[in-house]
Amino acid sequence: MIPLVLASESPRRAALLAQVGITPDAILPASIDESVRKDELPRIHALRLASEKARKVESEWNGKPALILAADTVVAVGRRILPKAMDDQEVRAYLTLLSGRRHQVITAVALITPQGKLRTRVAQTRVSLLRLSERQIAHYVESREGVGKAGGYAIQGRAEMWIKEISGSYSNVVGLPLALTVALLEAGGHG
Repeated sequence: MIPLVLASESPRRAALLAQVGITPDAILPASIDESVRKDELPRIHALRLASEKARKVESEWNGKPALILAADTVVAVGRRILPKAMDDQEVRAYLTLLSGRRHQVITAVALITPQGKLRTRVAQTRVSLLRLSERQIAHYVESREGVGKAGGYAIQGRAEMWIKEISGSYSNVVGLPLALTVALLEAGGHG
């Protein structure tokens, strides 16, 4: 059996895989520069980061054949990328921007096969948030739930009550589009 290596430090991605009966043989976070390049579009940014994470872990792996799975999730308003909120101030700014608007959640999934071939897929989900009051935003900021999350919120937490409409994969918004990921793994020889 070829081992599956998850190139992610996200507990949500590991939990989503477990939800469909997939347990990675190893979890190796990929430490890369996640800065947005000048004029880089959200889809291209997500694809680049997922691919770089997979290649980084491949270079650190023990040299034996493996399936290496990586992903990157981006929240975008038009062409503007909202990276992981680093602090309360960014959570507040992101939620103020997203309030009453539609945005995109884009996750690129990269898989390196045992033969070293890189395969990628992208999932895109449209999410509409209700208009949020200053008080709602302040309470959410106080919860600290949005820190470290792309776009400054976690759909699987308190922010779910503000979702007006979602079009696409729910698990994509959590951090890993399951149907797409499972299909990519099966095509790569897993399971």
